[in-house]
Amino acid sequence: MALSYKARRRWSLVVLLIGLPLYIVVAVTLVNMLDRPSALVELAIYVVLGVIWMVPLRFVFLGVGQADPDKQDRDDKG
Repeated sequence: MALSYKARRRWSLVVLLIGLPLYIVVAVTLVNMLDRPSALVELAIYVVLGVIWMVPLRFVFLGVGQADPDKQDRDDKG
């Protein structure tokens, strides 16, 4: 099921304003549970965790910064 443009915009706001801060807290908590690794290892962990959250949610963010494609269709019909 494909999400409409409006739904993708709403979900992207929810993810960025609520989900991402929660994910950051969880990621920092998980890294703090480890004994203090070297700076490069810690940086690598944060980079990997910073990319992982985007992979399952990329469909939500696709085209959100573009003009509403549904609006063009409505303008042509009416």
